Amino acid sequence: MQFKLLIVFVEDSKTTAIIEAAREAGATGCTVINHARGEGFEGHKSFFGLSLVSQTDVVLLLVERHLSRDILEKIGSVGEFDEKPGTGLAMQLDVEDAIGVMRQAEELAELVEEQL
Repeated sequence: MQFKLLIVFVEDSKTTAIIEAAREAGATGCTVINHARGEGFEGHKSFFGLSLVSQTDVVLLLVERHLSRDILEKIGSVGEFDEKPGTGLAMQLDVEDAIGVMRQAEELAELVEEQL
């Protein structure tokens, strides 16, 4: 079984919705890294030296490659990444090898066979 790594940078207020959307589309789990910082095309706004930017979370999802595009599109739609600038960014990377995913692979085998 081959996997893709989805990396999602999202406003912390949308993290739960992103995770739920990914699960609905076939993801079996994720890792969330809280309190990341980033800067987009325009710099951050500040008020008396205090940043007015919401916190960003990084969501990592190891997903089966046949499901990855659907999950990625669902995440982008729920997060409104293309509609509202600065709300988030999602990307996928090929995973050459992974250890510790046997349970996930067994669970996904039937689901992927149904979709193919």
